[in-house]
Amino acid sequence: MNAPATTELPVVVIGAGPAGLAAAAHLIDQDIEPLVLEAGPTAGAAVREWSHVRLFSTWGEVIDPASEKLLAPTGWTRPDPATYPSGGDWAEFYLQPLADVLGDRVRTGARVTGVSRAGRDRIVDADREQQPFVVHIAHTDGREERLFARAVIDASGTWTTPSPAGGSGLPALGEKTAADRITYRVPDLKNHTVRARYAGKRTAVIGSGASAFTALAYLADLVKSDDGAGTKGMWILRRGISGSTFGGGEADQLPARGALGLAAKTALDEGHADAVTGFRTEAIERADDGRLVLVSEDGRRLDPVDEVIVLTGFRPDLSFLDELRLGLDERLQAPVELAPLIDPNQHSCGTVYPHGHRELSHPEQGVYLVGMKSYGRAPTFLAMTGYEQVRSVAAAIAGDLTSADRVELALPETGVCGGAGLFDAPTPLRATAAVACAPAPQLVQLGAPAAVGAAAEEAPAGGCCGS
Repeated sequence: MNAPATTELPVVVIGAGPAGLAAAAHLIDQDIEPLVLEAGPTAGAAVREWSHVRLFSTWGEVIDPASEKLLAPTGWTRPDPATYPSGGDWAEFYLQPLADVLGDRVRTGARVTGVSRAGRDRIVDADREQQPFVVHIAHTDGREERLFARAVIDASGTWTTPSPAGGSGLPALGEKTAADRITYRVPDLKNHTVRARYAGKRTAVIGSGASAFTALAYLADLVKSDDGAGTKGMWILRRGISGSTFGGGEADQLPARGALGLAAKTALDEGHADAVTGFRTEAIERADDGRLVLVSEDGRRLDPVDEVIVLTGFRPDLSFLDELRLGLDERLQAPVELAPLIDPNQHSCGTVYPHGHRELSHPEQGVYLVGMKSYGRAPTFLAMTGYEQVRSVAAAIAGDLTSADRVELALPETGVCGGAGLFDAPTPLRATAAVACAPAPQLVQLGAPAAVGAAAEEAPAGGCCGS
């Protein structure tokens, strides 16, 4: 089969999540036909997997303008922009209606298994940029298919590839064999089956971001409930406690994000969890009673826990892009021009300068990684960032470089800035407990919680990185 002329082809968008669907809307706005390929059974499949978690961004911050333009003629009712949706709300009241408007332009159950240039593997230079992209797809019924595209926008996210518990970036020794007691997602404690797994149990939470804050807050709520007697959390941090550990608090311009860190702090202050600092997990061993023992790289061993929640971030799946010439930062696996803006080795602000197609481009012209995937392994991604990314990329594909270069986006400040990057020196506070053997990790309880303003008190205790 000969590849058709590039100008006759659609732009393939990988992933029908918030960024992917917004990309399709912006392409339509540029009179370019999109084709969205979603591996899951529905649009927003990944978002639906954390449907119980409330975003720390309001409805007004998670609706894309071009998408709203498509929805308006259908009679769609815009949710109250000042309220906070859950993941389930976002999927049901925005993502699914948007996918319905896009119609046959969205194909579900279609997993992209490879992307290349037609007739050219990654080593061939001759006439490369004149060839369309070829996209291989595996369908849920076992069929395989090949499609051609004028450009490829990868908005597949990072949800399916969580980072492991191991402090060196590799799974801890024994982590895979202990999978029956480990989860890499914030548990839904409103689900009776899930709740029974953690009620009255000792649970370790590994991680230091918004998801870890959420898990700690959920466990604290469980402790206070009728069936929560005996529930205890243990917060495992690879770093020490510093001024930025709990986020920006009242200084965060996203009040719910600031309140989330304060909720985690309160969980410690009230004794519902202990914090173990400077602990980089090397092994997860099975005790005689079936519980798990975490062992650090320096040989420290913690008392056994019943469950482990690993929330150490996510990483991009680049396997199906292997035949493309990508320009990725060696640390973050993000586009090289974007990486310095988001590198936590360089700053701890969590605030990113507005950016567009130029920062997202690669040596392989016509391919873009957008949304969560564009950040590689970096944290603190906001939906509004992804919406501006795809607006700029769609304009660039249409040849409107004036619009593509005009990146206008004011992102909310986190209230945290000026830290020393990934390895802030710890500021240990008073120890409150011990572990199995010396040298003991720092188990700390913090002082009286800071006052929280009314807006933060009313804000939901949730937090998705992509919110």
